[in-house]
Amino acid sequence: METNYMYLLRCADGTFYCGWTNHLEERIRRHNEGGGAKYTRARRPVELVYYEEFATRQEAMKREYAVKRLSRQKKLQLVEGGCFCNGSDR
Repeated sequence: METNYMYLLRCADGTFYCGWTNHLEERIRRHNEGGGAKYTRARRPVELVYYEEFATRQEAMKREYAVKRLSRQKKLQLVEGGCFCNGSDR
């Protein structure tokens, strides 16, 4: 079974980028090489600061959508909580 991830990056300008993938390490590398999202290309380097694991792509995408809608303060709370967890631990 393939693990799916919702992830949160801190960009060089201090902003956050949220996405989903099923190959987390590769995806972060691609962001830092300029092959990721247009948003992160101009804000490199990026740093992985938070992620959650999910059994399905749909769950990861749903969580990504929810996190993107959070305020910056709520995203900071996720990061500061330091919890890298699976979807069932929220």
